[in-house]
Formats: sequence, C-alpha cells, structure tokens
Amino acid sequence: MQKSQTLLDKITALSPEQVVEVEHFVEFLTNRARKQEALGRLLTLAPSLEDAGAACRSEDEILAEVTAARTLRHSHRKGN
Repeated sequence: MQKSQTLLDKITALSPEQVVEVEHFVEFLTNRARKQEALGRLLTLAPSLEDAGAACRSEDEILAEVTAARTLRHSHRKGN
C-alpha cells in the first residue's frame, strides 16, 4: 500500500500533460501484457492445430487477417 500511495503522490504532483503521458504509458504496458498473454495462448494451441491438420499461413496472410480484424473492430468502436 505504501508504494501505491507514493506513486499516486508523485502522479498527483505532475502537470496535466505529464499525467496524460503516464496514462499512455500505463495503457502501453497493459496492451503489451495482453499481447504477451495472447501469444502464450496461441503457442499453447499450436501443437493441437498442427495435429488437426490446420494449414500453415504465410506471414502476409496473417497480417491481412489481423489488419481486417483491426479495421472491423475500429469501425465497431465508431458505431458504423
């Protein structure tokens, strides 16, 4: 609890612009952790997918699917 309070005190002393930077950094750390967890889950599933005969995808095919998913998620967030 003491470390949390010390950190909160430091953040409170920052300018509004610096607080925004701290917020962005925390979001970055959170997103990085989520990506690492997702990669771990994928790597856990990989042997099962291979055993099931799932086709290997090229890096370009994977990138295209990720891009499409991000585009779809972005349009849903905007309410389209």
